[in-house]
Amino acid sequence: MKPFTYERADSPAAAAAAAARNPGSRFIAGGTNLLDLMKLQIETPPHLVDVTGLKLDRIDKTDDGGLRIGALVRNTDLAADDRVRRDYGVLSRALLAGASGQLRNMATTAGNLLQRTRCPYFYDTNMPCNKRTPGSGCSAIGGYSRQLAVVGSSGSCIATHPSDMAVAMRALDAMVETVRSDGSTRTIPIADFHRLPGETPHIDTNLAPAELITAVTLPKPLGGKHIYKKVRDRASYAFALISVAAVIGKDGKGRVTIGGVAHKPWRVDAADAQLPQGAKATAQALFADAKPTKDNAYKIPLVERTLGVVLAQAGAKS
Repeated sequence: MKPFTYERADSPAAAAAAAARNPGSRFIAGGTNLLDLMKLQIETPPHLVDVTGLKLDRIDKTDDGGLRIGALVRNTDLAADDRVRRDYGVLSRALLAGASGQLRNMATTAGNLLQRTRCPYFYDTNMPCNKRTPGSGCSAIGGYSRQLAVVGSSGSCIATHPSDMAVAMRALDAMVETVRSDGSTRTIPIADFHRLPGETPHIDTNLAPAELITAVTLPKPLGGKHIYKKVRDRASYAFALISVAAVIGKDGKGRVTIGGVAHKPWRVDAADAQLPQGAKATAQALFADAKPTKDNAYKIPLVERTLGVVLAQAGAKS
């Protein structure tokens, strides 16, 4: 780990300002991803801004009947919250499918959204990786790609976003609240929060430099069946090969988001519209522009079969 300086912030605006004063800074809370990357010298921030004391760890009801989840709410606490379990079951289930109990006790809402890819070449500093070192090349293209993206990728990167929570958040149309270094705030729809790789795969989100997440808001409860299915190589503590987050009504209408297939949680309006027609039609809409490799082409029929299970569980046409 390379040397770095450190400070504690006493307000969200002060944290953003501190990061702006020190280019290349990172915010740190649970540290469950950042510290691993620093130990491997994949991330080498010269300065860390500790935000753990900012009291952003509450879950409050919003005026329109939704929930406002503080950026520092731990994954364990969010999954166990009675309101989340009752009204946003897909989110609770997605959180409980992620990592281990020990990690969920430390991981935060904002940190979960911001975690970096688990592409093996990103973690191997002996191999070229455009996400780690822009312009160096993508070792995964033409290399081992079984776990990587089948849609939304580019000639620069075929990595996937690893979060389970973000997939459920996308199905719920969450909004991300932030503060910038000048003290101004904004709200970003989660659909626009994560980026596809294009020619700049090292830029994961549409956050500005030194912009700090303060909360995530959920709309009022959607009703219907909330289902999260995660397919992985082993029963626990493994990232998704594919996952399906769905909210489906008795009429078969609803929304579905897929994890493990793209650089961001993958949701397509045309696929939502096809849900009443069954899994095959929905999968065709989801992967209309897919570009799988020979190693990961299995993900497309795997999503279709998993969608069939989800739709059957919801009592809809499968």
